[in-house]
Amino acid sequence: METMKNASPVSFSDLAEFETAYHSKRYYAAMTHSVSKASVADAAFCPENAYRMRKIYSIDIPTLPAANQKASGRCWLFAALNVMREIIAKKYNLEKFEISQNYIAFWDKFEKINYFLESIIDTADLPADDRTVSWIVSTGIQDGGQWDMMAALVRKYGLVTKDAMPETFQSSNTGAMNAMLNTKLRAYTAALRSMIRSGASAKAVSAEKNRILSEMYRILCICFGEPPKTFDFEYKNKDTLEYGVIRGITPKEFYEKYIGFILDDYISIINAPTTDKPFGKTYTVKYLGNVVEGSPVLYLNVEMDELVSLVIKQLKDKEVVWFGSDVGKFGNRAEGIWDDQSYDYGSAFDMDYGISKSDALDYRDSCMNHAMVITGVNLDENDNPTRWKIENSWGDQNGDEGYYMMSGTWFDRFVYQAVVNKKYLSAEQLAMLEQKPIELNPWDPMGSLALSD
Repeated sequence: METMKNASPVSFSDLAEFETAYHSKRYYAAMTHSVSKASVADAAFCPENAYRMRKIYSIDIPTLPAANQKASGRCWLFAALNVMREIIAKKYNLEKFEISQNYIAFWDKFEKINYFLESIIDTADLPADDRTVSWIVSTGIQDGGQWDMMAALVRKYGLVTKDAMPETFQSSNTGAMNAMLNTKLRAYTAALRSMIRSGASAKAVSAEKNRILSEMYRILCICFGEPPKTFDFEYKNKDTLEYGVIRGITPKEFYEKYIGFILDDYISIINAPTTDKPFGKTYTVKYLGNVVEGSPVLYLNVEMDELVSLVIKQLKDKEVVWFGSDVGKFGNRAEGIWDDQSYDYGSAFDMDYGISKSDALDYRDSCMNHAMVITGVNLDENDNPTRWKIENSWGDQNGDEGYYMMSGTWFDRFVYQAVVNKKYLSAEQLAMLEQKPIELNPWDPMGSLALSD
């Protein structure tokens, strides 16, 4: 292999200069001693800024106890179901209530398997090392997803209560199961591509795909349990203690009757300030989906001040907001706080630690990796957000019984997506939704939330 042309090696004279620079300030030695016994984050911690993060909000929507996705990447489903469970909880005055995450995760896995197989068939004429084929095969099926993928599942399969299909060990601990499924899918990939390249008829390929789906359905039933066709919805009013039951309801009837046809009312807005994604345009991501016949993932890219304004409008109407962000940055999990101003790595290490949001996306320093629910915000005297309240899905052991907080500056830097009711969009923004979406590559950062495993 040809080496890099005109590459400059590190010389020993360069190393001597670097060593001299390191020894030029006693401060560097002090920091060396400090981080030998403490984490980098602790060394960069700024208490004077962290103390601003009080858990008080001018808008604070009462919501149910935090759920727990455990060792799985189902945050997007938990967040979406947490949004919808509030509708039922308020209707029946419930103190505790969860919609079955396992039920939706089962159908998500099954539909993703079909979507994967269809993607393999669709790209069978491309070489195995083609970037798209490599992306599809290496990604396989993961736990992650997007709001529109959740909507497609709910429209097709409905919802059930958690009592009707509770968690199993595999649904809460998906790593080993996912690895097994993906190994099988890659073996199927080789077989299907070989069939197609050898001239097998479309009918024969379809028959083989259905045989695969039957086998995978069986595996999913073993791991998740079999999805119920009907169930009983039992509930108790938290104030009157009055008991109620609705017997023999189907999952689709439950969604349609007790939550309602609300999914068409919502749209995903994103803030992706990169040159390849002009604001005011709609976007989708190639080969990102689960239900083949469902609506594709759709985003409207807007300026951050527009995204913030739309989220606040919805919160002011006492409705929570599903959103996607990068939780790997400037976080304190024990305290349940994300705040970029609470850590000063630049001063701690005597460097410029800044990177723009667009550069962070373009050069893979940041992307969406977790979905949660915004349930409150603190607004200053100019109606600007200083703190946001978050309902997480990591259980109730951290933060404020599972509720977390993000600062206004952290929101601007690391929130990439929010789902809002279309009624809050301006006439101009609504008109933008009529555009044909621009297709992004499968590996675009705007598809990264679906890679959670």
